[in-house]
Amino acid sequence: MDADRPGEFELIRRFFAPLAKDPGSLGLTDDAAVLTPQPGYDLVLTKDVLAADIHFFAEDAPEAIAAKALRVNLSDLAAKGARPRGYLMGLSLPSDWTVDWLERFCNGLAADQAAYDFHLYGGDTVRSGNGLQVSITAIGEVETGRAVRRSGARPGDLLFVTGTIGDAAAGLQARLNPDFCRDHDLTESEEAHILDRYLLPRPCTRLAGAVADYASAAMDVSDGLIADCAHMAKASALELTIDLDLVPLSQALAHLKVKSPEDFARCLNGGDDYEILMTVPQERSGTFVRVAHLAGCPVTQIGYARAGEAGLRLVDAGQPVDYDHFAGFTHF
Repeated sequence: MDADRPGEFELIRRFFAPLAKDPGSLGLTDDAAVLTPQPGYDLVLTKDVLAADIHFFAEDAPEAIAAKALRVNLSDLAAKGARPRGYLMGLSLPSDWTVDWLERFCNGLAADQAAYDFHLYGGDTVRSGNGLQVSITAIGEVETGRAVRRSGARPGDLLFVTGTIGDAAAGLQARLNPDFCRDHDLTESEEAHILDRYLLPRPCTRLAGAVADYASAAMDVSDGLIADCAHMAKASALELTIDLDLVPLSQALAHLKVKSPEDFARCLNGGDDYEILMTVPQERSGTFVRVAHLAGCPVTQIGYARAGEAGLRLVDAGQPVDYDHFAGFTHF
């Protein structure tokens, strides 16, 4: 044990207890938190595990790693229509961790807790034999019976997505290949944009209320737009159509689409977008678009649902497209 590093209980007291502001956390002085749901609300729980050099780079800023670990879970809660309450964290530290690194990591947690109004409830910290890993279990709440599932799409619904798609996957390619942006003639601002989207997701938490009020089905886009839309179609037992011409793109991805259609296709379904994919009944779609705009989370209609064999259909310029070459992210 490094003499400069605090022991387990001192580590909890010094680094993590200041993050545990909710009374249910018991100040991290016990073995478990105690959480009481508000009357008339359901709890929504989600977990994501992030591993070094799989979901982030080990050399990334500790503050950014902390923010990404929290935000990918916040995205899941928003897609259920849930407001975040707090989280449990499992932290596996590599053997060469330092006090300075952990201080910066906790500063990142604190900044996002303040930004998104939720707190640490507890967790565990261990030494890792295989690099840094961060496991977050996020807890949210939604009015009883109103959590939005991926299985609720109905024939006639319109398909919407927030934000722009493909930026984070392009940012990952730029991290992996230093010549990626130069080879594809991306500008400095376009390069900065895709790198930022990979490093720091922007979960659409402000849209959670509108998701609960208007969406018949919803999920966050983590494995890739096309892959996740196929998951929704299967869960809802209907056909979903995406018009590729309608998918919202940043300037960087629009540029990539012209310069290298093959790389563009990979990025479009590369994952890590953490936008929200939703179906909304057609008769409510106009109001939904206005509410989303007022919430600061603009949405774009990219397709529709119809009865038929469960699955995904892609069209481009009105013509069917084979989507086998749009490979989404898989863990195994």
